[in-house]
Amino acid sequence: GGSPGIGKSTLSLKIAGNLAVMAKKVLYVSGEESVGQIKLRANRLGANSDNLYLLSEINLASISEEISKTNYEFIVIDSIQTLYSEDTPSAPGSVTQVRTITFELMRIAKSLDIPIFIIGHITKDGSIAGPRVLEHMVDTVLYFEGESNKELRMLRGFKNRFGSTSEIGIFQMTQYGLESAKNINYKFFSNTKQQSGSCLTVTIEGSRALMLEVQALVSQTQYPNPKRSATGFDTSRLNMLLALLEKKLDLPLNNYDVFINISGGIKVKESSCDLAIITAIISSLNERPISKKSIFIGEVSLTGEIKDVHSMEARLKEASSLGIKKAIIAKKIKIKNIQIFEVDEVSRMLELF
Repeated sequence: GGSPGIGKSTLSLKIAGNLAVMAKKVLYVSGEESVGQIKLRANRLGANSDNLYLLSEINLASISEEISKTNYEFIVIDSIQTLYSEDTPSAPGSVTQVRTITFELMRIAKSLDIPIFIIGHITKDGSIAGPRVLEHMVDTVLYFEGESNKELRMLRGFKNRFGSTSEIGIFQMTQYGLESAKNINYKFFSNTKQQSGSCLTVTIEGSRALMLEVQALVSQTQYPNPKRSATGFDTSRLNMLLALLEKKLDLPLNNYDVFINISGGIKVKESSCDLAIITAIISSLNERPISKKSIFIGEVSLTGEIKDVHSMEARLKEASSLGIKKAIIAKKIKIKNIQIFEVDEVSRMLELF
């Protein structure tokens, strides 16, 4: 699943083309585009192959008939919301149609031992459109995330009966389609000049450590209700951290608008960036730049305690490989080429400024 224009069809067609080159007989079923449109994209991706068969069809009975005639080894359905079954009296994309078609595709996959990839649209809240039972029926659910106006895309596992869901795939959208992102860390931070309100941290995505730049803008407001906005970070957690700073450090943040941004378009889903968020806010408030050779990693509790986080050694090794010289963390650890500073309370953060 994924939002419109994110590259679901591009990724699926590239996978189908790669499998076809390996002498696998692949069927790509499209209910949204014509065979000519798909061929143009396949030419651009270098995915054309004698073993890749295209079928522009939305009738489930016709698709089933085609599958039964040829021994396909891999099938892509693009997309589930465009197909319809004549046995179900409702419009394509309806809950009943999606459930019926998915059951039939699952029967085909199990009986003929053929893996079937289904592309699905998503709703406004980001979940796959259609009945919730759809996600229960399939073996694996993958979300393709990113912003269509930016080149980076993430393929994230939500459910996987055959393995872990903690791994992610990161891609770049190029003129030749999606490619595996190389030197990905340099996409998420800038190590040029020091600026107030900017600091670095390291987050874990799957088994990968990613260096991120946390940006904060704190500006005085004339209105009674200051603005709180966060891009790539949970707004409710930001409000909690701001309340903590007001109570523990007596910072008058109720007179300031606070804006947070995680650069690179990535969404932080773990609490290890709390310390970096707090540092960026204090830096912006005091107009004090932070060294681009330092990182801040730690979870902040409601009592103001800074806690250690998992996979710290992997985070620090990644930081060291990118030229980081100092790390401010909750618990001392020995790591080559990085000087460690231990901080266990939020109140001690003012000593850094």
